[in-house]
Amino acid sequence: MDHLRYSGLPFEAQRTAFLDIVAADPLLVETLARVRALALPDWLVVSGALYNSVWNHLTGKPSGYGIKDVDLFYFDESDLSYEAEDAVIRRAAQHFEGLALPVEVRNQARVHLWYEARFGDTYPRLSSSAEALSYFASRTHAVGVQSGAEGPLELVAPFGLDDIFSFRITPNKALDNRKTHEAKGARAKANWPEITVVPW
Repeated sequence: MDHLRYSGLPFEAQRTAFLDIVAADPLLVETLARVRALALPDWLVVSGALYNSVWNHLTGKPSGYGIKDVDLFYFDESDLSYEAEDAVIRRAAQHFEGLALPVEVRNQARVHLWYEARFGDTYPRLSSSAEALSYFASRTHAVGVQSGAEGPLELVAPFGLDDIFSFRITPNKALDNRKTHEAKGARAKANWPEITVVPW
């Protein structure tokens, strides 16, 4: 099964393969160039746009298949008001105009302020964008990339990459996120039947 050719390899081999795939995907190349130009503090492009692009590459599907948006995190504690985040979201909407996919921008310094009202569970106050990945509903989804103006892509993957390369969606029980894990797992399996969803 050629789509599993990176499954079980050492992390460094998987890291190289992952970043090579991301750097060769035309949709991600354009998105990351625009994100760099936006110059948000402590930014990370995270989750679906990345691992979905890897699955597309490994199963011969076109760039962008199954991807509904691009998640862009930033971290700015200087102003935790809704208005400050909204101003960034509006500026980003203009900046990303014409991109093939919508870009969802969220300040990770504010998540603890609204999470409980929306999801019914408390959420820790974070200290960086990268820390947010540790609380994703599925370990598989906890992946992000960033880069400086001229620098190479840097990977953030607190649980490694083997779940992605093994087409396996594994729960992360840091929070009570069973519904999200199951919903995202079902959606992913509909697009990539090769996937196994590990029960909560």
